[in-house]
Amino acid sequence: MTYPFRSLGLVALCLVATLQAQTQPRIFNTVKQKLAAGKQVVGGTVSIPDPDTYCAMANSGFDFLWIEMQHSTMSFQSVGHMVMSCKGAPAMPFIRVPDATEGDIQKAADLGAVGIIIPMVEDVEKVKNAIKFAMYPPRGKRSLGGGQYGALYGPDYRKIANDNMMIVAMIESPAGVKIASEIASIPGVDVVFVASTDLSSFSGLNQGDAGYEALVSTVRDATLAAGKKVAGPLAWKSSRKGYAFFQGPGETTLIKSGVKLALGDSPMSESKKGVAAIEGAEK
Repeated sequence: MTYPFRSLGLVALCLVATLQAQTQPRIFNTVKQKLAAGKQVVGGTVSIPDPDTYCAMANSGFDFLWIEMQHSTMSFQSVGHMVMSCKGAPAMPFIRVPDATEGDIQKAADLGAVGIIIPMVEDVEKVKNAIKFAMYPPRGKRSLGGGQYGALYGPDYRKIANDNMMIVAMIESPAGVKIASEIASIPGVDVVFVASTDLSSFSGLNQGDAGYEALVSTVRDATLAAGKKVAGPLAWKSSRKGYAFFQGPGETTLIKSGVKLALGDSPMSESKKGVAAIEGAEK
């Protein structure tokens, strides 16, 4: 015995499901997917303008690459070549821009970055402007122009770019800590990064000091309360709770570790140390 109304109902449900699937934006940013699923992500740091080194890092198992343009001499042209040389690599390109200016963010996005890391956040407007420059209308004022994003991510890039772009705001000083709650509450901010070594440098406190730990806890708690992801150095992956996004070591550090391992040593994993190394110190 057939039930035509039940059949019609199933057809309607299938149509609704199909329409919903068609209206959902295509998310190609795997970092965004993993964070949404409650997973942790780790990125290796890239400071050397060499496509072969970049590709080795991009295919080594990292979730993303922290492309360091604030503290390196790499140009946008060299970074663009590096990203294109590893089209389709598992690690997604995130760029710490030299500054959160319209020009820097536009270039970073056009060459294919799906994450913009904003350094030295000490005021809310800096973050809001960065989001505006990274997003196409109507959410922002990113302009159209030449870029390799289409070759990297497909002809529908313009339609889905806003849904794949991520903004990481770095808090590096006590002044940034004071407005951590405001920063984390800004629509468009995905991740708030606790810059461990700079926070120590600007505060004059060491990791483990009560005052330092209070600063770190303030940022973490404010970020989680706003429903955003908290970030920090890879050394904190196993030693601190609540963190989901981690910056891992750079190429030279990894080469040294690899050589030691190849020669029979077994260096301690960066994620097991518990205390972030001081950037710029001899290793």
